[in-house]
Amino acid sequence: MDEQTIIDDALTILESRLHRPQHTFKNPHDVRNYLRLNLADKEHEVFAVLYLDNQNGMINLTQMFRGTIDAASVYPREVVKAALQFNAAAVIFAHNHPSGISEPSQADKLITERLQQALSLVDIRTLDHFIIGSGQPYSFAEHGLL
Repeated sequence: MDEQTIIDDALTILESRLHRPQHTFKNPHDVRNYLRLNLADKEHEVFAVLYLDNQNGMINLTQMFRGTIDAASVYPREVVKAALQFNAAAVIFAHNHPSGISEPSQADKLITERLQQALSLVDIRTLDHFIIGSGQPYSFAEHGLL
């Protein structure tokens, strides 16, 4: 069994867990692993949004924006539009750093704040923003930035 098959199988298992109506995100462990499997191997930066229902159950994970090796343009209008289309009550942002460094840049902090403000205008909560690098993913919520 090759490595990609193992990753695909792990994603299938995690997706089945995350899509169960009784499964809500009380612990970021499953979310962190799911995002890591989806984003860690990208050679370019990807900004994704995990849309959640009012019980914090997963509705959808959408890779919203694709960038270069060190940046991706993120447009709050598009994130709000998609959140409304999914009828999301909450969101979790995630993006990868192809450099492997999980620490947030000043631009990461600013876009998170802008997105959180835009979504709050339509009563959608921002629960976290994960940065996926080569080590442990960085959680804005766990570091008191949300």
